[in-house]
This record gives sequence, structure tokens and C-alpha cells, in this order.
Amino acid sequence: QVQLVESGGGLVQSGGSLRLSCAISGRTDRYYAMGWFRQAPGKEREFVSAISMTGSALYQDSVKGRFTISIDYTKNMVYVQMNNLKPEDTAVYYCAQGPFSMEPSRYRYWGQGTQVTVSS
Repeated sequence: QVQLVESGGGLVQSGGSLRLSCAISGRTDRYYAMGWFRQAPGKEREFVSAISMTGSALYQDSVKGRFTISIDYTKNMVYVQMNNLKPEDTAVYYCAQGPFSMEPSRYRYWGQGTQVTVSS
């Protein structure tokens, strides 16, 4: 079984930066990708970014050029560096493991989330 724990969320002003971390414990399968998703109040959970076992990355259009996903299997850590944050980025951010996809329903393992709040 895989356990995922996010950290690094917080309150920042517009234009600021945060780096979220996801610690992976238990057995993980490198056939699968790691992804970041977010959910704002009253909205559906949406794709943010994902990284494949080979290092290929996908990004939601609204974060492309601002966010960078990375993974370090030797440290069992996944990161997303978030720059030039905007109020629309405010959400609970979740780490997940599953097939390399933009679809949240395809991911099997999920963390509990970390809150990111961006003030204007």
C-alpha cells in the first residue's frame, strides 16, 4: 500500500511562490505516474500537473509556465514549484499516484491535501 503526505502549503500574496512536497511511503510502482490536483470550494477536483516514470510532464494550461513538477525516486518525494501565484490558484492541493493522465478518476492513491491561499 502507498501513503502520500503533502506539505508546503500556506498563505502568499499574488506573485509569490510556494513549493509543495509529497512524501511517498510504502511500496510504489514506477509504472505509474505522480500527479498534483487541486480543489477549490464549490468546484470539482481538477488536474494541475503530472510526471511520468520517464520524466515527461503534463500541465494544466492555466499553470503552464508558472508551475514545475519534479520527482526524486531516491528520496521518495514529488514536488511542484509554484511561481507567480494568482488568487485563482487558491485551493487544497492533493498529491496522487496512478496512470499518467490528466483525469483524477484514474489515480488510485491520494494524500490528504495541503491548503494554498493566494491573496490579492
